[in-house]
Amino acid sequence: MKPSIETIDFHGLEALRLTAPRGASAVVGKLGGQVLSWTTRDGRERLFLSERARFDGSVPIRGGIPVCFPQFSSLGSLPKHGFLRTRQWQVSGQSSDDGYTLLSLETTDDESTRALWPHAFRAEVTVVLEEDRLDVELSIDNLGPEPFSFTGALHTYLRVVEVEDIALAGLYGFAYRDAADGDRIRKENSPELIVEGEIDRGYHNANRPLLLQAGNLSLGIHQEGFPDVVLWNPWVDLCARLPDMAPTGFRHMLCVEAAAARQPVTLAAGENWSGRQSLVAL
Repeated sequence: MKPSIETIDFHGLEALRLTAPRGASAVVGKLGGQVLSWTTRDGRERLFLSERARFDGSVPIRGGIPVCFPQFSSLGSLPKHGFLRTRQWQVSGQSSDDGYTLLSLETTDDESTRALWPHAFRAEVTVVLEEDRLDVELSIDNLGPEPFSFTGALHTYLRVVEVEDIALAGLYGFAYRDAADGDRIRKENSPELIVEGEIDRGYHNANRPLLLQAGNLSLGIHQEGFPDVVLWNPWVDLCARLPDMAPTGFRHMLCVEAAAARQPVTLAAGENWSGRQSLVAL
């Protein structure tokens, strides 16, 4: 199958479908610059998208890979996870070759963003799809005359058959902030992390590749530029309180997020920052 990019309707949204060799595909929505689907050549969907997600722009889309900027979570005075998830993005570049398909989308500041955060910026998301690999890069340019600081993330929702059956290796020995337990600082003492309840952890300076294992399926996860790894699963009680999640949706997802959360990034006037997350089906 020849690599290609085509415009499609996705639940009423304008989106672009990327196709790579041997049938791998991804869907990227212009709303939020958000990756909404990643299907590997075996036909498996690798990203979780809630069956109750809303696509009208009134709230962020629950699932896929949302872009969080210039604030991660509620760690500041801005709306949770910033304001990019409900903005319209524009295509800024695209290309394909025998081995890959590449798409870039961008958004910039305007009157509405400056009312919340008084800085000039350009954000660009670049998605590169290969046969069994998805790379997503977030790039931020400071277009203003003064430095600014931000936190952010690629808030990746991974689809799993059953979250209690997965094991995540690679975080042993790292300190983390446990938001599900009063923001206590702990140290990961398990070589393989399993999910048995609500999890909301930010691992600091977690610079090793991760391996997610679920039965006979494995996914390699690597990041550059982002210093932190955030894990999230709402479990039973919190999931039941989320209007855009089915009551059992938590069973089929685990967020493994590439983040700059603990220490804000300070970007001087005219400078650029970028961070990348790579997902590889093994």
